[in-house]
Amino acid sequence: MFHYISGTLEHKGDNFAVIDAGGVGYKLYATLPTLSAIGDVGKSAKLYTYLRVAEDIFDLYGFATQEELSTFNMLLSVSGVGAKVAVAILSTVSPSKFALAVVTNNVNTIKQASGVGPKLAQRIILELKDKFKGADLSDMPGDEVVGGVFESGNEAVSALIVLGYSPHEAKRAVASVDPALELEEVIKLALKKLIR
Repeated sequence: MFHYISGTLEHKGDNFAVIDAGGVGYKLYATLPTLSAIGDVGKSAKLYTYLRVAEDIFDLYGFATQEELSTFNMLLSVSGVGAKVAVAILSTVSPSKFALAVVTNNVNTIKQASGVGPKLAQRIILELKDKFKGADLSDMPGDEVVGGVFESGNEAVSALIVLGYSPHEAKRAVASVDPALELEEVIKLALKKLIR
């Protein structure tokens, strides 16, 4: 119904913001990163929206980026994940770090969110893994890349592909690094070679 709402930020709560758009105050539930990103009360703000309509619910959710909104929608497609759990996950990890956690089977990163146990984290990974194949996470900060838990040597190549490098580039970069190193170190050094 609404793609985004733009106006003056009138109020900011712990888990929501109120934006005055054309004389109407829209209450939008939001993640912690979004609440930080929209700035101070009295300034102009723009949030991409998701409208949740149920029997007795008419809630509006707002996101600072379309990437965050897209990840929120993916999370809602997982059985057992509602809007509150999706917001909790995106308040704990960035969309790019979440995608990397899914691709690398990193249950620990996902279960850090309030209301997410190991079984739900595993279900999220299982149901979303295919959706992140070929995802472009090239703008992800380096400290997020090395936070993942990887299962095999091929995971280093997979992680680089997820970050936007071609399979050929990823394989060549990983091959140029000492395979005896820890996997996280292999990825870090391969990234340095690719960035040069």
